[in-house]
Amino acid sequence: MTYSSFETLIVERRGPVGWLLFNRPDQLNAMNALMRDELAVAWKELDADPEVRVIVHSGEGRCFQTGVDVTEIASDGIGMERYRRSLEELDLHFTAWHQQVWKPVITAVNGICAGGGFHWVADADIVIAASDAEFFDPHVSIGQVVALEAIGLLRKMPVEAVMRMALVGRHERMSAARAYQLGMISEVVDPPERLRDAAQELGEKIARNSPAAMAATKRALWGALETGLTEACRAGAKELVSLWGHPDQEEGPRAFAEKRPPRWQRP
Repeated sequence: MTYSSFETLIVERRGPVGWLLFNRPDQLNAMNALMRDELAVAWKELDADPEVRVIVHSGEGRCFQTGVDVTEIASDGIGMERYRRSLEELDLHFTAWHQQVWKPVITAVNGICAGGGFHWVADADIVIAASDAEFFDPHVSIGQVVALEAIGLLRKMPVEAVMRMALVGRHERMSAARAYQLGMISEVVDPPERLRDAAQELGEKIARNSPAAMAATKRALWGALETGLTEACRAGAKELVSLWGHPDQEEGPRAFAEKRPPRWQRP
């Protein structure tokens, strides 16, 4: 599959793993209006590529992502107003969750993750980080409200840890080791130069599994975050039963019995 040409992103495939990289390193990968629009397209293209089983998301240069491009909003005469309607209607399109991507998504945090960068931490299925990664949320330090990103993080982390980061603002940074302790990330990669290799290796492990089963699993588990226990279990049961009769359900046990790699149906 040929991907679109992007100005602010790099999109490519390495074996079964699709890569989506922020590519504004001179601006610390801050998200301008163009990047926001390109992300909406890039996620959908990777999700539609049948050769891609897993998606890894990371950044070029020394930063993962530093949130909205403050220079753009301070100088273009439009500012945050360009985003008013999309936020009031919660009609966002720049993360995998926004775009309902049901392939597994790994976020690999290199360097600094600040402010709006937490959107991609909160909305990923798995997050790993380089040992020198740093996390902080400067919104309140520049007169902005902390909301969506931190609300997403409440699903992963203790409330007080999220509140502390939200209220301290730019005046304190969280290390990768501390983020691991708090459950924000599941792996610290050391040395930092191994981050992309580690993400690729993890992606290839995940890609060995049934695409159909993983998509149904992801829908069930993410759906559980939206509802109460009983409703979540009912919805999860429907996802479970939805795979009955699927070729992968027969292929998995057969491959196990025959001691060979399974041949999954293409997504």
